Amino acid sequence: MSDPYEVLGVRREDSETAIRNAYRKLAKRHHPDLNPDKPEAVERFKAINAANQILSDPDQRARYDRGEIDGSGTEKAPPRPAYRQREAHSGGAGFGGEDFDEIFGGAFGSARRGPAQGGDAHYSLTVDFLDAANGVVRRLTLPDGRTLDVTIPPGLQDGHVLRLKGQGNPGRRGGPPGDALVEIGVAPHRHFRREGNDLLLILPVTLKEAVLGASVEVPTIKGRLRLTIPPHSASGTKLRLTGRGIAGGHQIVELKVMLPPAPEPELDAFLRSWEPSVAFDPRAGLESET
Repeated sequence: MSDPYEVLGVRREDSETAIRNAYRKLAKRHHPDLNPDKPEAVERFKAINAANQILSDPDQRARYDRGEIDGSGTEKAPPRPAYRQREAHSGGAGFGGEDFDEIFGGAFGSARRGPAQGGDAHYSLTVDFLDAANGVVRRLTLPDGRTLDVTIPPGLQDGHVLRLKGQGNPGRRGGPPGDALVEIGVAPHRHFRREGNDLLLILPVTLKEAVLGASVEVPTIKGRLRLTIPPHSASGTKLRLTGRGIAGGHQIVELKVMLPPAPEPELDAFLRSWEPSVAFDPRAGLESET
């Protein structure tokens, strides 16, 4: 069984934060959903989760460090007690009171303890940006083959941890199971960027649309809608779609004026002869570098 510290690439003296960060980094890198063409990622992901289950639970980590459990969390056989023969007052050999405590105390000590709740199990689940924004139910396959249906509420942020009651490690001596702690990773979107509950979208527009104004379709997390671009809109102009963000936030559309991909002789000829009616210096606000 692999050493959990080696699997996560951490040291025995590392803090809980360092272990959690190492786990998050490895889980995202080797998640099967992000490595569909790499069958080995499944086994690697299972090993990462198994190691994290040990090291993220302070009790389990301490027991592993003491050699009471192995890297899978399985109990190790306790060492056999050393029997000490004492000299008897009558000249024979026998056992004193403390000898019986040593021999039988360990054997029956666990019976004196009551049921104990199982430890929490830690998992990670990566969801698409739009699924996290709108809410979704995703199925999580655990290292032991079991599955959990995880409800992602709308607007969940990257790094949020969901607690699933009673879905963790089994209890000991008839105790209840622990909880499953599922850390949600939100995959980045190609076009949207989240800023609090607002969404930022960079919208490319043509020179003609920027100068004369236009009505264009833009994507939102709920589908496409039409947006009116006012005339004389420069790059960097921001337009707001009220309530089209997350949980009552807004969608901010920032315009980016794009030039034609190929030369336009008529446009070139017009600009050579054109002079603006109001002279201005677009670089007037720049400080001199010299």
